[in-house]
Amino acid sequence: MSSKPLQLEKVSRSFGPVEVLREISLSIARGEFVAVVGPSGCGKTTLLNLMSGFDQPSSGLIARDGQVRMVYQQDGLFPWLTVAENIALGLRHLKKQQEQARQTDELLRLIRLEGFESHYPHQLSGGMRQRVELARALAGQSDILLLDEPFSALDYLTRLRLRQELARLLDERPRTVALVTHDIEEAAQLADRVIVLSERPAQIRYELSIAVKRPRDLTHPEVVSAIHCILTELGIEHDHERAAGKSLAALTE
Repeated sequence: MSSKPLQLEKVSRSFGPVEVLREISLSIARGEFVAVVGPSGCGKTTLLNLMSGFDQPSSGLIARDGQVRMVYQQDGLFPWLTVAENIALGLRHLKKQQEQARQTDELLRLIRLEGFESHYPHQLSGGMRQRVELARALAGQSDILLLDEPFSALDYLTRLRLRQELARLLDERPRTVALVTHDIEEAAQLADRVIVLSERPAQIRYELSIAVKRPRDLTHPEVVSAIHCILTELGIEHDHERAAGKSLAALTE
């Protein structure tokens, strides 16, 4: 198998007269976690859809080596299926029911939802549903995990907890990961490399590597420095400082 499961070479995407992406070239190494950030509406989700194969570029080449699975902002759990049944959808390739049940139980332990296997999605919190969604995506032998704002609909403290959970899950079951997020803290806390896109038509304007083992604390100097660098590139560091002060005040009230 290739050492770079995802490779994009001069990829562009237009929708009619609207040019969204312009000559994006990006390679993601096996086991690497890459986060993509940028201004709202710049084409981050379009880029992820191209990576997945759900959409095709107007020009350029995309090479994928391995099975791809996606996790979206709003969980895609089937409401009429139990937690165990939703997870088992990611194990459909297994012929033996006994092995499917064994791996489902293993994933339930991995996401720490033992005892909830017979619950339905509406009986779970938002954070619990996203953990089930992650378990389904990590089931089986998938190679590439694509995450489209997976925690953005959750409250701040739940997002913090789920970042730690995701880092732990990937330590247990390594994958090549591409994450699209508006959350700069999330990118700096989780990613090995952060790609900053420009305004539309989006191009790569900045890349930042973060050589700190996950999970990372938000107060780690490398994480703090990465957040500052990314926000500086986006031109919003002062707005972030004000928002961070308000968040800290809310947490300490």
